[in-house]
Amino acid sequence: MKNLLGCSVKELENVALNYGQAAFRGRQIYSWIYNYKNRYKSIDQINVLPLNFRNQLKKEGFIFGELKLKEKCLANDGTLKLLLNTRDNESVECVGIPTEKRLTACLSSQVGCPMDCKFCATGKEGLKRSLKASEILDQVLYIEKEMDQKVSNIVFMGMGEPLLNIDELILSIRSINQDFDISQRKVTVSTVAIPKMINKLSEMSFQVLGKCQFTLAISLHASNQKIREGIIPSAKNYDIKKIIEDCRKFVKKTGRRVSFEYLMLNGVNDKLEHADELSDLIKGFQCHVNLIQYNQVDEVEFRQTPSKIAQIFQSRLVNNGINVSFRKSRGLDKNAACGQLRQNAKNK
Repeated sequence: MKNLLGCSVKELENVALNYGQAAFRGRQIYSWIYNYKNRYKSIDQINVLPLNFRNQLKKEGFIFGELKLKEKCLANDGTLKLLLNTRDNESVECVGIPTEKRLTACLSSQVGCPMDCKFCATGKEGLKRSLKASEILDQVLYIEKEMDQKVSNIVFMGMGEPLLNIDELILSIRSINQDFDISQRKVTVSTVAIPKMINKLSEMSFQVLGKCQFTLAISLHASNQKIREGIIPSAKNYDIKKIIEDCRKFVKKTGRRVSFEYLMLNGVNDKLEHADELSDLIKGFQCHVNLIQYNQVDEVEFRQTPSKIAQIFQSRLVNNGINVSFRKSRGLDKNAACGQLRQNAKNK
């Protein structure tokens, strides 16, 4: 199969020329694929193309979009979660999160995840494989199709560890920026943090994309190494102080603020001493802490921090001079946590 999704306008013009068509036929394909109002995902249905050209493309195995919708869950707050099947019969999740001014797509970069974070449902089955850029981009098309709205913001915060699929990640960011016309500044890459990969991420971005303007979000979730290893086993390979050092270098190279994701876990990382320790750890450079309300997962031991304690924790960070926000969970009534929809589907 030759997937046209993720191809640039120039690449699609060359496809047309290779089959004896005028270059503008490639531009027609391009406009069809990346226009969210075109709900159809088949070569047959690109009706602006001559029938013989469509037949040629089909005969040669061209497609655009290869995922299939398996299940969807719409929460009371409008959050839409999709479970999509791959051609090799695996499944991935993506989420559309609407507000009055934007539609954010939360995308998966892998089938499963190797990081085994103790609070996350995704890692329970380990890693199956990484996704191709076309499979990542297909998630955007599905969210736009199902929600009948153009995606405005992207977060790589679904299933998988993006930096362990960095080549396809960078390719998908290129297409999101240039083909889907979404600014890099509206893209967030969330990572548990992999040794040497934060530096590689900025280097590859400048080499392939020409710039590095997306937001780097580190799933920190702890104020010291001991706590972090207790909830993220892979953290033993990457000391928390070294992560912060690499983040400082990232900010210096790119000029972009780093965001630290901090999942509030009752009795684990939500004491005032943790707030003070976190403040000392990250102070002195351009960063931001995003406190996150935990989505309960039945098979996981952790529990959500009470709102009052979370507010006190947030106030302590603010008093310590740290930029901080608090993100409430979305889709709580419909399998909101990463991996829950996929796991529930397998258990049926």
